Amino acid sequence: MTDAAQTHPTRIFSGIQPSGNLTLGNYLGALKRFVEKQNEGIESIYCMVDMHAISVWQDPADLRHATRELAAGFIASGIDPEKSVLFNQSQVSAHAELSWIFNCVARMGWMQRMTQFKDKAGKNAQNASLGLFAYPALMAADILIYHATHVPVGDDQKQHLELTRDIAAKFNHDYGVDFFPMTEPVIEGAATRVMSLRDGSKKMSKSDPSDMSRINMTDSADDIAKKIRKAKSDADALPSEIAGFEDRPEARNLVNIYAGLADMTVDQVLADHGGSQFGTFKPALAELAVAKLSPISSEMSRLMQDTAEIDKILGRGAERAEAIARPILEKTYEIVGFVRSR
Repeated sequence: MTDAAQTHPTRIFSGIQPSGNLTLGNYLGALKRFVEKQNEGIESIYCMVDMHAISVWQDPADLRHATRELAAGFIASGIDPEKSVLFNQSQVSAHAELSWIFNCVARMGWMQRMTQFKDKAGKNAQNASLGLFAYPALMAADILIYHATHVPVGDDQKQHLELTRDIAAKFNHDYGVDFFPMTEPVIEGAATRVMSLRDGSKKMSKSDPSDMSRINMTDSADDIAKKIRKAKSDADALPSEIAGFEDRPEARNLVNIYAGLADMTVDQVLADHGGSQFGTFKPALAELAVAKLSPISSEMSRLMQDTAEIDKILGRGAERAEAIARPILEKTYEIVGFVRSR
């Protein structure tokens, strides 16, 4: 066990932005892994981070729809709101409250090194919101307000988790306490980073202009199969070992997707399919993807017919989250030296 697990009970936290159009990348890189951790019996807290979403402007109606659709995606993928805590971030004010304290702990230089801010702000950084710049402090608060010991993350979030650990370490050092855990990343599985179906060098993204570049979790079975059949590949047969993927990013991506959906390692997939041409492999992948994903799509559609029930689930989850977060926040205020009424 890690140091964090020794001093704090094992607890997982993770969140996804409700920015619309869940993709296969969200499922394999996050939702599927969340379900696995829940089913291992680990205390799990999962959150729709709607406060993060407004670091760039969102249409309010679209944000409400996306939050509910994301909740439906969590549940349809296998998250049980009775086993895991499932809620949207803005219903638990402790996230924002702890974020302000962490804004006062984090250093400007730390924030300026965040590559995701540079990528999102682009050349017009002076016109980006302060929220987008301070985003990592809120992310740290999301995690540490629950004393989470482990966070399932993709490779693209490792830097933010390292900052979370820096903030926890500095807070503990500055106040002479051992209060916040050194949260550990959990990076597992063959497809923690799913790439575009049209360009294996780019991450699968809902913002890509081409819908053929991604599989949406709301796609029909026919659409899923068509996108895989038309996915970019190459003329060579699949290799028999991983070393054969050098300079073949599209081939590696399709095999990773197969491995992620089938709960296999890449080596196991290649043992079964090495030497096959894509004319044979793609139909097998399409059949697997339809079998795994179309029931999730159907269940999401059913759940979205009753958004009032989704709201009730999120409300109950927020109450459970608040019960965990509030004592940790109050202790933080005591450590910092705030005067509180008793």
